[in-house]
Amino acid sequence: MSSSHQAHPEPDSEFPLAASSPCSPKLKASPKLNRWSMARALRSGAKIDRPINAPRRQSTTEEADRKTSSIDGDDVAAGKSIYLVSDGTGWTAEHSVNAALGQFENRLVNRGCSVNTHLFSWVEDEEKLLEIINQAAKQKAMCFYTLANPSMSKSAKEACDQLGVLSVDILGPIIEGIASHLGVSPSGLTRGAPGRVKTLNDAYFKRIEAIEFTIKQDDGTLPENLGKADIVLVGVSRTGKTPLSTYIAQKGYKVANVPFVMGVEPPKTLFEVEPRKVFALKIELVVLQAIRRTRAKTLGVDTEGENRYSGFDLVRKELDFASKIYAKNPGWAVIDVTNKAIEETAAVILRLYHDGSDSSTSVPCISKRF
Repeated sequence: MSSSHQAHPEPDSEFPLAASSPCSPKLKASPKLNRWSMARALRSGAKIDRPINAPRRQSTTEEADRKTSSIDGDDVAAGKSIYLVSDGTGWTAEHSVNAALGQFENRLVNRGCSVNTHLFSWVEDEEKLLEIINQAAKQKAMCFYTLANPSMSKSAKEACDQLGVLSVDILGPIIEGIASHLGVSPSGLTRGAPGRVKTLNDAYFKRIEAIEFTIKQDDGTLPENLGKADIVLVGVSRTGKTPLSTYIAQKGYKVANVPFVMGVEPPKTLFEVEPRKVFALKIELVVLQAIRRTRAKTLGVDTEGENRYSGFDLVRKELDFASKIYAKNPGWAVIDVTNKAIEETAAVILRLYHDGSDSSTSVPCISKRF
């Protein structure tokens, strides 16, 4: 999914709600790693007729604004279109649809089709809303919306029904359910409305603190602070320690990560950390080798340097080196990250982290009281 703030093309998946026009398969998936990589790329908006790892320029806000009312028809011709309309950032709509699109990964790759997802954020007036829905009708797109204002939500539904746009109100049923459960009416205020309660509370500042801590502790920096971390990730190069650390930190956890390099002893402070806080990442040899080769090519490393980094024997020895350390520390949870998304691995780590904690342990609180 290419992600611009106002309108960005995103993943492709044949959404099973409208008869799909024939898609010509331009791509043959073979090895398991290629299939996984292509599926992830398609969900991220990468075009299948170009290398998956080719850098994509992010659109600026000004460029996104220009696209809001008119999206290039050629872009949509490659596959089905999905419109995401929100009166806030669009995070809820974007992540909900992405999760659903994950159910169609195999069909995406097999058919070489794409779903172009366009996100429209901060849509707070009806004129703009109707303009977007009209455009969706022209492109035969499906529309998902998260609109807190009841009148805006009603207008969206009526316009979609009138123009024959298949639509889903993501937020409405949830708000109605909570209102029924609590016995109170929702405010109907959008995220940026003046009367909306601000979220700059203690939990927010804890998250900021956690992110700052995690950035400073990346890649084995400041090993003397490992004891202050809520979670410590260890593993060889390219097992995803840094992106995983950052993702978990955004949920309010202080995360440190320590790389295991063959011939270099890990810091002594690592073995002083409470074992339940340490998570050891492992990965299949051939997958790690492929990831390292791709990384080396992206950086323009010469053949000799690439072999030193991603050679089969070297990768095997590094994994063996890490496995021996894991075996000496049975209290560490070993997590297989092979072909797993960051979100999947993070969910496993956080579940194990909380399962292993006792009532006396202070852990970041991510709940909110209203």
